[in-house]
Amino acid sequence: MSLLVFRVVMSMSINFFKIGNVWVFKHFFEDKSLFRELADYYNRSNYRFEIRTTEERNRVKTLLESKGFEVNIVTDTSDYLVKVPKNKKYASILKNSVENWQQTEWRVFLMKDKVSAELAEMEGAERVTSEEN
Repeated sequence: MSLLVFRVVMSMSINFFKIGNVWVFKHFFEDKSLFRELADYYNRSNYRFEIRTTEERNRVKTLLESKGFEVNIVTDTSDYLVKVPKNKKYASILKNSVENWQQTEWRVFLMKDKVSAELAEMEGAERVTSEEN
């Protein structure tokens, strides 16, 4: 499967991650009416959707599935974590991450999907090892 075909297939898949007490996901909806239905959950400063309760998460999940999306609840983030040295440019990686944080020598990113993690690696990011996670 080519990367382009894989990206199209992945665009119908959305991953929900639990960060602290909030469920988050990142997706660009071409269907503006669907975006409007979810607008109350959109955090403009973090460029992601944030859902506070499991009940709301389940409602959003059901809505997205009714629109043809595959929704995954991710509990093991190890396949989605990449890092770059703090002094490296990271804008293109940040664009496809749902969260990021700094460590002493690294900036760590939780990517929105596995393809984004692979693309980040192609741009020079490294996977976060299980010992670092």
